[in-house]
Amino acid sequence: MTYETARAIFAEWDVDTELAIDRLRPIAISIHCWQGDDVTGFEAKGGMSSGGIQATGNHPGRARNPSELRADLEFALSMIPGRHRLNLHAMYMDADDAPDRDEIEYRHFASWVDWALENGLGLDFNPTFFAHAKADDNLTLSHPDKGVREFWIEHGRRTREIAARMGREIGSPVVNNVWVPDGYKDAPVDRGAARMRLEASLDAMLSDVFDRSHMLDAVESKLFGIGVEACTVGSHEFYLGYAIRKGMLLCLDMGHFHPTEDVADKLSAVALSLDAILLHVSRPMRWDSDHVILLNDDIIAVAQELVSSQLLDRTHVGLDFFDATISRTAAWVLGTRNMQKALLRALLLPLDRVKAAEAALDFTQRLAVMEEARDLPFGEVWREFCKRANVPSGQALIGELAAYQDSVSDR
Repeated sequence: MTYETARAIFAEWDVDTELAIDRLRPIAISIHCWQGDDVTGFEAKGGMSSGGIQATGNHPGRARNPSELRADLEFALSMIPGRHRLNLHAMYMDADDAPDRDEIEYRHFASWVDWALENGLGLDFNPTFFAHAKADDNLTLSHPDKGVREFWIEHGRRTREIAARMGREIGSPVVNNVWVPDGYKDAPVDRGAARMRLEASLDAMLSDVFDRSHMLDAVESKLFGIGVEACTVGSHEFYLGYAIRKGMLLCLDMGHFHPTEDVADKLSAVALSLDAILLHVSRPMRWDSDHVILLNDDIIAVAQELVSSQLLDRTHVGLDFFDATISRTAAWVLGTRNMQKALLRALLLPLDRVKAAEAALDFTQRLAVMEEARDLPFGEVWREFCKRANVPSGQALIGELAAYQDSVSDR
């Protein structure tokens, strides 16, 4: 089948494939740096990640320094249609000195900004509240020790300053996303006190006002992690209320909820109270295990909700997975492209028709159209999208991924 044949088939359903391609092209996915090195970072300090973060496997080719990570990213980006963003964690500084996290400055990340400008990329940023001696208790901003809290408050303040400077230099607002691992392995007796400490620490950390055209604040919840099975201080309810009160972005991570919860369903619900949303697309398997995303029902449902509820312009789409059992560059490429494929499928649905059926309470028509639409030739439109972006697909892509992996396997 050719693209022109597929275009004609979609036209029979009153779907314009050219319009769908045009809408997909400018959508920038924020690609996470930490897939490339198994969430290790480039600090002189640090150690095993905590708070339920753990990359498993020992596939050859892990990036060991900023230069290798940037080279891997450049290859991955060359296999992904469109222009995108890099999501950088504070533990990925590029500097000769070794500041502690309450001492980091913009200069420690200036090379990343230069690289992003050279490659036409946006940037996003994250404070790193894990893999540090002062996070060994899985308590940071809610720690009972004031000194520990103040250390992490200062870290958060500095990341906001750095993010704002990044946004000013690049000319695009940097989303600075706050996630902390704080919680308890066994049932606490005073959850309220811990949450009041977290709230007070956040208030102090976020007190400085920055131009929203340079930096946007976001907060991210979690259900539980290893070592915090009984209670997560920064729960969804905690951060939902906080984000609404403070006018911030709320991050919905697809791995941070109970396995039976539907993140797609949450999008339009929280959008009624928030100006914008940060979405971390991941694939949990029994827990927040951050597997590389597939083009599965969960991802398709999220993309469909973004399109059908007209939330694309209000949602910052980022990725969050790390798998060291497979090629790390292939994981980036396949995961990002799957998010794009899901969005394209949503843009190619006859949504006006099914919305009209739903409004008329004709649920039979809604079901019939959605089920028959599954057989539409989405793949031909995706291949055309890749062709126009001069990136490979199918067997050619598989060959490129394998060849690059061979070139870095001796690291």
